[in-house]
Amino acid sequence: MQPRLWLVTGTLAAVLGRVLLQDGVCRAPDGKDGLPGAPGLDGRPGLKGDVGEPGKSVRSTGVRGPRGDAGEPGAPGQPGVRGLPGLPGSPGAPGPRGLPGLKGQAGDAMDHPRPAFSASRRSPPAAGRTVVFDNIITNEESHYSPRSGEFTCRLPGIYYFAYQVVSVGDLCLSITKNGEPVASFCDDNSRSLRQVNSGSAVLSLAAGDRISISTDPARSAIYSGSEADSVFSGFMLSPQLV
Repeated sequence: MQPRLWLVTGTLAAVLGRVLLQDGVCRAPDGKDGLPGAPGLDGRPGLKGDVGEPGKSVRSTGVRGPRGDAGEPGAPGQPGVRGLPGLPGSPGAPGPRGLPGLKGQAGDAMDHPRPAFSASRRSPPAAGRTVVFDNIITNEESHYSPRSGEFTCRLPGIYYFAYQVVSVGDLCLSITKNGEPVASFCDDNSRSLRQVNSGSAVLSLAAGDRISISTDPARSAIYSGSEADSVFSGFMLSPQLV
């Protein structure tokens, strides 16, 4: 055994001599790799990393998938601020004509106002063309004025007017509407006897129309006395139909 031990010792000395000669450092020889150890246990979770920068958008090259199902409706939002009113729209087209209505009940003419008047002359003829009949005989609804000699229409309709005026000379009279003659009548009386000048007319009047009797200043020999009366009368024939 001594020779074998000597061989091992000599070999070890030679190896150590080479090691000592490298870099002047005493270094042991490398050992053989050991066998792999058993897998270790999982470590603890690490801290959450910082948020990365947003990625750049790129054009999709993939196939678009099918549309997903609609989600549940959300809660109603708060009402918004009320806007300004818009401009008025254009008028719509006329609608179709409606069906005729039911026939109304027949009216009673007695329930409708019926203007009527009759007035005579008592005062001497006054200056002016209008003949004033100052003595009221009848004045239903008070549409005739004995001061101006005018009948003023307040209820539109068809009216009848007539006059009989006693003269003692030439006389021309006109039934006047709003200052314009609508019917004129003249009598020649060269003998200066009392005679009657009469006339009448049916007129369609609107509210505000004025009716009177006017004379021609050159032929206005109206009689004034107690023996005979001059009379102006008028009344509504029918009201204006709506």
